[in-house]
Amino acid sequence: MNPAYDVTYRVENFTCGRTHRVRSVEQRLGGKGINVTRVLNQLGRYARATGFADHAFAAAAEAEMPVDFVHALPWVRRTVVISESDTGTATALREPGARVANPHASEQLEVRVSGMLPHISGLVIAGSLPEGIDPGLPARIAQGALEAQVPTVCDLDGPALRMASRVPGVVLLPGLAEFEELTKSGAETPAALVAAARPLVGRGAGAVIITRGPLGMVAVTAGGAWDAHLPEPLTGNPTGAGDTVAAAVIAALANANPPDWPATLVDAVATSAASVVIPVAGEIDRRLRGHLTPTVVVSELDIPSAGPTRI
Repeated sequence: MNPAYDVTYRVENFTCGRTHRVRSVEQRLGGKGINVTRVLNQLGRYARATGFADHAFAAAAEAEMPVDFVHALPWVRRTVVISESDTGTATALREPGARVANPHASEQLEVRVSGMLPHISGLVIAGSLPEGIDPGLPARIAQGALEAQVPTVCDLDGPALRMASRVPGVVLLPGLAEFEELTKSGAETPAALVAAARPLVGRGAGAVIITRGPLGMVAVTAGGAWDAHLPEPLTGNPTGAGDTVAAAVIAALANANPPDWPATLVDAVATSAASVVIPVAGEIDRRLRGHLTPTVVVSELDIPSAGPTRI
């Protein structure tokens, strides 16, 4: 709902407070929804992106992929990534984006998504919200989709994630920081993450998948909990790696709901790792993905009894 132009600067020996010569610059259309759409299309799954944009961004996106945007933004923000070729690390600067002034924009998007529901097998609601948009909008869209029997993944943060977490059947995909903000648990170890996620599943979430960067991910459902990771993490540009997880998960849910969760996590870890080696977000190395898949380690975790929650 808050797309961006992704700008990547490649430098060597980046140090704060110094002037650097940029070796190369890349700009492409971005934002979580755009990245998920790109990855799904690379996985052979037809996907369409919707949300808010301005006319210029919508026209540029339409030239690359199927889109159906509500033209409600006065301009589209930028995300600048400083990629260090010598260390393999990346620093991201994310602009907040423009304010949506159209009072009917949310209703227009809800109507647009509602019209798609009879024709789709999965929905991902991802990313931040522009100013002027009710944080309850993703939850309303997710509830409508799930009532229509469309599997739905929410990769959100802040109040939008909190409201979406109350929608029965939704699959939540927070990072560690978003999960900590949601649960107020401070959990980091797999066992602690499972304990903190159990109340969310008890309230009706179909699954909670916590992405942990190079440490992989922890998934909790009503039927089990698992830790999944590579034996050795890969270095590179992590920007957009969580979007590849969303793409892999919704692809699995579209095939079977609920899916084979251990197999889904294997694919999600391999797909995410195959994006880290690509210097720009929204792309995967499909050959590497196939090579990594048999190496992913999945361990079943104990599920403690769900305790009370104030989420």
